Amino acid sequence: MRIQTVSVFVQDQERALEFYTRVLGFAVAADVPVGEDRWLTVVDPERPDGTQLLLEPAGHPAVGPFTGALVADGIPFLVIGTDDIRSDYERMRADGVVFTQPPQQMGPVITAVFDDTCGNLLQLAQFTG
Repeated sequence: MRIQTVSVFVQDQERALEFYTRVLGFAVAADVPVGEDRWLTVVDPERPDGTQLLLEPAGHPAVGPFTGALVADGIPFLVIGTDDIRSDYERMRADGVVFTQPPQQMGPVITAVFDDTCGNLLQLAQFTG
């Protein structure tokens, strides 16, 4: 068994595609029309056979209250690993990304939290220990 695909609910698939590829550096793994929406996944370009992130439309009635509550409480929906959090933080801020938490040491990990522009908070994490 392995984790194949993980969903992140997004308010706008095209805006999410732009953010997750241009800002975060992921590569498109699949882009297939499915009715009005798309089966749209991105993947780490250095691990094209790795876990895919599905940029899933947030149309289901339960999604808004769920993601809204997470954002209101400052809880990131998922964690993205990095080898150089401070450099990524500065690059992303210069690109207009809004951070709700700058890089902070938390034991053996440095974390930062940012808005993905599509309805979610995400966390950057760099393990240091």
